Amino acid sequence: MIRLHIPQPLSQGAAVAPEPDQARYLTQVMRQTVGDEILVFNGADGEWRARLAEVSKRGCRLTAQEQTRPQAVGPDLDLVIALVKRARLETIVEKATELGARRIRLVTTRRTNADHTNVSRLQAIAVEAAEQTGRLDVPQVLVPEKLERLLDAWPGDRRLMFCDEAGDDPSEAWGGEHGRARPALDALQGQARGAWAVLIGPEGGFAPEERERLRGDAGVTPVTLGPRILRADTAAIAALTLWQAVLGDWTAGA
Repeated sequence: MIRLHIPQPLSQGAAVAPEPDQARYLTQVMRQTVGDEILVFNGADGEWRARLAEVSKRGCRLTAQEQTRPQAVGPDLDLVIALVKRARLETIVEKATELGARRIRLVTTRRTNADHTNVSRLQAIAVEAAEQTGRLDVPQVLVPEKLERLLDAWPGDRRLMFCDEAGDDPSEAWGGEHGRARPALDALQGQARGAWAVLIGPEGGFAPEERERLRGDAGVTPVTLGPRILRADTAAIAALTLWQAVLGDWTAGA
């Protein structure tokens, strides 16, 4: 059944007016007619079965019939991602939505090779991915900010999984400010659930001063994603998958 994100209050009998693009999609692309049913959600009132009540040249109108699922939220997980080229960033936003990230925070770093992006388009991609994935909410895509500023304001109760792909010296011991980053799966075992974020750097990696600051923060868990150099989109997918498998809603205790 078609699912649409409708940013309007939902309750039994509520009249809902889709956006013009959504109305065209329903009536012209999917050929829905009066009486047909779709699923709608708004991130606050759960998922509802709605009936197409009216079609006109100006758009269409839906009527909410019954709630099919109550509102629920996934784990409190942010993805912090350095800006990369547009196509890869769009893939990252889509996959992060599918993998359950609650927020997508864009940052610029010393080695960022892209300094601007269309946040509105990225938010639209997140909406489409949430519709297709069955999520009851849509992750917020935040405007880019400098990594230093983000870290200055970082909340003390949110742990940060820092994907540190700098190529540590194998002779160093695991962990600590100067030790090797632990394999992600090992580093996450035994960690507490709660508010977390995953940090992925730019294609050129983090600058030494950025890495030093991150490695020296007690709230940061440095991890490695394996022996191969991963592109940013692959790294984001891998890191979110590993976190979900250990601490997220993929586990029986979630």
